[in-house]
Amino acid sequence: MKANENKSTHVTFTLNRENYRTVTLNGNQFPRGETDKFLYIYLDRRLTWRTQVFARRKQLGLKFQQMYWTLGRKSELSIEYKLQMYKTILNTIWTYGITFWGAASNSNIEILQKYQHMTEISK
Repeated sequence: MKANENKSTHVTFTLNRENYRTVTLNGNQFPRGETDKFLYIYLDRRLTWRTQVFARRKQLGLKFQQMYWTLGRKSELSIEYKLQMYKTILNTIWTYGITFWGAASNSNIEILQKYQHMTEISK
């Protein structure tokens, strides 16, 4: 297996604020990162899941904006179909990987809950 040194970073998962040793491979030093993305789940150095929550919030906003003509208040689509679209498209976005990042702090989870409530009101 060959690592791509241009795309590689290393993240040390810890609550300590100290600097840690550098990581090298074949004499090349990897830069230290604060976050990393694995299977569309953002892992930050302290595992606060803040980056993940903001990424999901942004993704939800873009998707809802695209679907507003069908989910918005002026849409003639019945509430049953709107609910079905919400469950199959929007709900799957914000629950993806929730078994990992569901332990985020309440303040981070509230960001998504407020957005979810806002999209429910517009139905």
